[in-house]
Amino acid sequence: MYAKYNVDGILIENMHDIPYVRQRDLSPEITTMMTRICSEVRKVVPQNIACGVQILAGCNREAIAVAKATGLQFIRAEGFVFSHIADEGFIDANAGTLLRYRKQIDADNILIFADVKKKHSSHAITSDVSLLETVKAAEFFLADGVILTGNATGEEVSVRDLSEVRKHVVARLPLLIGSGVTLDNVDNYANAADALIVGSYLKTAGRWENAPDPERVQAFVGHLKGQQRL
Repeated sequence: MYAKYNVDGILIENMHDIPYVRQRDLSPEITTMMTRICSEVRKVVPQNIACGVQILAGCNREAIAVAKATGLQFIRAEGFVFSHIADEGFIDANAGTLLRYRKQIDADNILIFADVKKKHSSHAITSDVSLLETVKAAEFFLADGVILTGNATGEEVSVRDLSEVRKHVVARLPLLIGSGVTLDNVDNYANAADALIVGSYLKTAGRWENAPDPERVQAFVGHLKGQQRL
């Protein structure tokens, strides 16, 4: 369906695999099944549509391995810089080990889009580190892009935060919006952001757990494509 309506990319995620586990508790069947799923998706999606993967929670090395094995172009990474407390527990920073692992398996062509001050998390331990400082740290640690989110799945990103980050971050670093984008508010983000990750809104009744709604997908993509903003 996404390919039919000409999206620019597809992100594959084990979101229904509740409750999520951290990398240290990840068992082999999760990585194996995600590899199988990503392989099948890549077969049916045209090559001009980029595909990526996220493995919850914070299983970034595994995501890189899956992307390498299945010919995907990017991953979404949690905990790239600084540490935070997530639903699943403590998530530590991992940029150093992750980029070294990417080099080790000859996967430098796979982009890493890193969440900063991520949703569903407490950032009290880094409360003295601003969003802008966090983004600059991700840039310094060689992220290929940073993802801004609201406080939870489906919640909007602060337009003020986006404008502030866009104003002060070096232009080479892509900024992505990772939650809360709808047809009603997309124009608030389309010009300032480099990409939009849209999940819940494209599902039936706007609920993340439902199947994609073809009318929502067509209307949303058509709106953006018609304005030549993607």
